[in-house]
Order: sequence, then C-alpha cells, then structure tokens
Amino acid sequence: MRRIARIDRNQTEIVELFRQAGYSVQSLAQLGNGVPDLLIARNGVNHLVEIKDGEKPQSKQQLTADQSEWTWRWKGKVWLVTSKDDAIDMIEQT
Repeated sequence: MRRIARIDRNQTEIVELFRQAGYSVQSLAQLGNGVPDLLIARNGVNHLVEIKDGEKPQSKQQLTADQSEWTWRWKGKVWLVTSKDDAIDMIEQT
C-alpha cells in the first residue's frame, strides 16, 4: 500500500514563484514511484521538477532510490530545485 504523499517544506513557496513567473503548475506528488514532484509549463514547453528542502542536511536532499531510477529511465531532463534561488536560476535558463 502506498503511503500518503508528503511535500517538502519549501514546495509551496517554489510553486508560487513559478506561478508568478507565468508557469502553469501541476503537482505530481500523489503519483509516487519516483515521479518528480511537479510538471510545469510556460510558452508551450513542459518541465519536470523534483523539489528537495535545501535547508535539510545534504544526506536528506538526495534522491530516493525510486527517484534515481525513474530519472535515469526518463529520456528528458528533470530539474532539481532545492531553494527559491534554484527556481530563479531555472526560470532564467528556460
């Protein structure tokens, strides 16, 4: 049985930042099985985003085994965002 999806402490503020930058945001957290936390889109381009809490110790910011495997099998980019600054860097690059 799958446990209830938990979101990282900083996910709400990062989602808001993406929305303020003009992105559509869809949470994928309930899917589990290593699927990234967010599907976001702007200007007709989709992005997958995995959020980690950058204030936790580095060991707690690592991808889980399921997340690592999913990302490895995926044939596209998955952004790793640990802070609002990471989100801003991503926005500037996309």
